[in-house]
Amino acid sequence: MAQQGPARDDAARDSVRAGVPVARAGKEPVTARSEPPPGPTGEPATGAEPATRAEPAAPTGRATDAPTTAPHAPAQDAPARNMSGDGSAGSVATGSGRFGRPGRPLRRSSFLVGFTGALGVLLAYTVFLGIRNAGGILVLVVIALFLAVGLNPAVVRLRRWGLPHGLAVAVVALTVVLLIVAGLVALVPPVVTQTGQFIEQLPSYVEELRRNRTANDLVVRYDVMRRVQELANADTVGRALGGVLGGAQLIFGTIFRVLTVLVLTIYFLAYFDRLRDLGYALVPRSRRQRVSLIGDEILTKVGAYMVGALSIAVLAGATSFVFALVVGLPYPFALAVVVAVTDLIPQIGATLGAVVVSLVGFATALPVGIACVVFFVLYQQVENYLIYPKIMRRSVEVNEVAALLAALLGVALMGVVGALIAIPVVAALQLILREVVLPRQDRR
Repeated sequence: MAQQGPARDDAARDSVRAGVPVARAGKEPVTARSEPPPGPTGEPATGAEPATRAEPAAPTGRATDAPTTAPHAPAQDAPARNMSGDGSAGSVATGSGRFGRPGRPLRRSSFLVGFTGALGVLLAYTVFLGIRNAGGILVLVVIALFLAVGLNPAVVRLRRWGLPHGLAVAVVALTVVLLIVAGLVALVPPVVTQTGQFIEQLPSYVEELRRNRTANDLVVRYDVMRRVQELANADTVGRALGGVLGGAQLIFGTIFRVLTVLVLTIYFLAYFDRLRDLGYALVPRSRRQRVSLIGDEILTKVGAYMVGALSIAVLAGATSFVFALVVGLPYPFALAVVVAVTDLIPQIGATLGAVVVSLVGFATALPVGIACVVFFVLYQQVENYLIYPKIMRRSVEVNEVAALLAALLGVALMGVVGALIAIPVVAALQLILREVVLPRQDRR
C-alpha cells in the first residue's frame, strides 16, 4: 500500500510524456505540449527530440477517452474551431479569415457626429443654391410638363384614328404653333399701329399744351422747364438707354422662353410613355400597380382639365369677337384673343379680360363701354353657373374655397403660371388624400 502512491505518480508521469491527458482528482485533465529537452547549459537543445509539458486541455464537449494532440499543432488554429465541434458556426462568426480578423467598431465620437451633421447641412445648402439659381429653367420645365400632360389626350386620340405616334405629335405641335402665331398676328399689329400713331401725333400734343393757359401756369408755378433741363444730363440719358436695352432684353428673353417651352413640350410629348413608365419603375414592385393606377388617374384628370379650360377659353373668345363686331369695337380679333388668354387664369381671368375690353369700349364711346360692362356681367354668370359646371364636371371636382386658395397661392409662388396649374395640382392632391391618406388613417 505504501508503494501505490509513487507507482501511480510514475504512471501519470509516463502518460504525460506520451501526450495522453490525465484526469486528477478535483482538477481538469491536462495535455502535453512539446518542448525540446534542455541542453547541457539548461537551454533547449537544437535539433533534439522535444519533450512534453502538461497544460490544461480546452473543453470540447465530447468524451476525452484517448484524444491525442499532434506534437506540432499551431496554437492559432484553436479560435477558428467550432465550439460545438462541427466547425460551421465558428467560421460564420469570425469570417473566412482570408482578409484577416475584423477590427473593433468605430467609436461614435462627438466630433464625428458633428462633422457628419455639418456635411449634411452644407450639402442641403448647396442643393438649395442650385435650385434657386436654376429656378427659371425649372419653371419652364414645369410649364412644358404641364402642357405635355394636357396635350397628350389629343395625341392619344389621333393615334386611335390610325396616325403613327410621331405624326400625331407633329400634328398637335403644329396646331399649337399655329395658335401662337395667330395670337401674335392678332396682338402685334394693333400695338405697332397705336404706337406709331402716338409718335406721329406727339408734336401736336406738345403744341396744344403750349397753347393751353392752364398748362403754362402749371409750368411756371412748378418750374417744370428747369427741372426738365436738370434731368436732361448724361446719367438720365444712360438710364434711358439702359431702359431701352432692358426692354430689348425682355423681348428677346420672352422669345427664348417661349421657344424653350415649345421645344420641351414637343420632346415630352414624343417620349411621354417612356417617361411615365420610367417614373413608375422607380416605385417598388409591391406598390407599382397601385401607384400606376393612381398616377394614370391623375394624368387623366389633368389632361381633361386642360381640354376643358381650352374649350371654355375658346368659347369666351369667340363670343367676345362676335360682340365686338356687333358694337363696333376697334381690333375685335385682338380683343377676342385677350379675352381667351385671360380666361385661362382661374377665378380672376375672366374679370381681367372684361376690364380690358370695357376700357376700350369706354375709350370708343360711353354707350359702347356701358354695353361692354353689361355683356360681360351676363356672360360671366352664364359661364360660371352653366358652361363651367357642365364641362368640368367630368374632369375635376374641386371645392370653390380650395380652388380660390390654390389660385392665390399659385400666383404668389409662380405668378400667372402658378395660377394656371393650381387647380390640377389641387385635384391631384385631393385624389391622393381620398385614395391613400384617408384609408390609411381609417385602418389605424
